[in-house]
Amino acid sequence: MSGSNHQQSDVKAVIFDYGEVLCHPPTSAETRRLASFFGVNVDRLSALWERNRGPYDRGDLTAEAYWSMLAADAGSTIGPGQMEEICELDMAMWSNVNSSMVEWARQLGSSGFKVGLLSNMHPDMVTHCRKHFSWLKDFDFVTFSGEVRLIKPDPAIYEHTLRGLGVAASEAVFLDDRAVNIDAARKLGITAIHVRSMALLRNDLQAAGFAIFPASS
Repeated sequence: MSGSNHQQSDVKAVIFDYGEVLCHPPTSAETRRLASFFGVNVDRLSALWERNRGPYDRGDLTAEAYWSMLAADAGSTIGPGQMEEICELDMAMWSNVNSSMVEWARQLGSSGFKVGLLSNMHPDMVTHCRKHFSWLKDFDFVTFSGEVRLIKPDPAIYEHTLRGLGVAASEAVFLDDRAVNIDAARKLGITAIHVRSMALLRNDLQAAGFAIFPASS
């Protein structure tokens, strides 16, 4: 775990990202289907998806505005009735919860750690998660970008989460799948683990002195 010298005894809180940490990544079939709405390949979709995702996740853009902008960037248009299909697919793609990670968060909470969630997530997805994911109640503090109108890697959203958990940066471990978010956390003094696979995560946790690990999924 590069940039960290903390041990488990120093840690009071573990903060989880949502996408590709508490949930599995979209399947290739889902991604291809989404790309087909815009007449582009998967690689092109990835670039276009990122272009305005920050403002969307911060709540600055409506779903209709975001997807219409993506379509325009792709040189296509959204046909009648397709907007609802696109929005439903987007939420379904990010709803495959990683039960091993959720259970690990529960175990951490039962072992005396505070557990937090810090995610860039647009307001419609936030509503979906709060409606369907009862396990959110197991987290001591939840930060969704679409609710606080801040997004990672803005330092303010990390600080908001630390305040909500009542811990100092040096007392927190943060898990995220994006290097830019990991770097931002480390600059604030948070121990951060770049989640790339379950095997590597277990290795990083062991190096940090943790004795409680997520099950293989």
